Amino acid sequence: MEAPVLEVQNLSFRYDQRKTEETLSDITFSLTQGEWLAVIGHNGSGKSTLAQLLVGLLEPHRGKVSIAGVPMSDQTKWEARRHIGLVFQNPDHQFVGTSVQDDIAFGLENINMPYEEMKENVDRALGMVGLTEFRLHDPSRLSGGQKQRVAIAGILAFKPSVLVLDEALVMLDPKSRREVLGTLRQLQEKENITIISITHDMNEAAHSDRVIMLESGRIVKDGDPRVIFSECTGLEAPLGEKLRRELERRGRKVPPIYMSEEEMVKWICKSHLPV
Repeated sequence: MEAPVLEVQNLSFRYDQRKTEETLSDITFSLTQGEWLAVIGHNGSGKSTLAQLLVGLLEPHRGKVSIAGVPMSDQTKWEARRHIGLVFQNPDHQFVGTSVQDDIAFGLENINMPYEEMKENVDRALGMVGLTEFRLHDPSRLSGGQKQRVAIAGILAFKPSVLVLDEALVMLDPKSRREVLGTLRQLQEKENITIISITHDMNEAAHSDRVIMLESGRIVKDGDPRVIFSECTGLEAPLGEKLRRELERRGRKVPPIYMSEEEMVKWICKSHLPV
């Protein structure tokens, strides 16, 4: 059996140590290399806190996080962070360079990476997100989707095993969101990168292999997106499933099972159904 690239064991956290109420309680899960996990839940459920714990920005009250076999601690967090990177909501808050390539190289310079290796890593990261031709552009003047891909490239330059996105698509327009989702899918399929998508967008979650649902700091669901969105009818459904339910409500004969956006489009084309 393949060893997990990320292992979270009985993770608990509270912001105020004087209180017993915990923001996260007994969170346990593991991921193998190349898996895409979406973490969903209402505001205040603990999603962003979990993201910060995974990359060592916060220390757990109880439990542990291990990345590529390295337990996260004060002594090991810098080593562990080389295996995991976090992309935030607003890419503008992460830019420090005057050009795309300088911005991607900034973090590598901070760890004193040799120039030739740094250049090779920057070139590789630019190619992975499809921005090679924009290497000399000012990142602040790019589109929203391009900015977020620069932020992702800045993490990829470290060659991480795990990429964490904390509501990283929330500020993007639909076109830019599709661009970034396409980039993430390519990274998963071609580079075998593990992706953790912290999101309240069910269309983003629908792209994942697995969904964890948080409620009041605890895991209440963990499974295949098809199962989660079929069982949890109180959740806002992804676009494909939302359309299927609406057609069913209108008395149209549609498949009785969950359908992704792609599956719904194919089914409509095949059935010549007017919507």
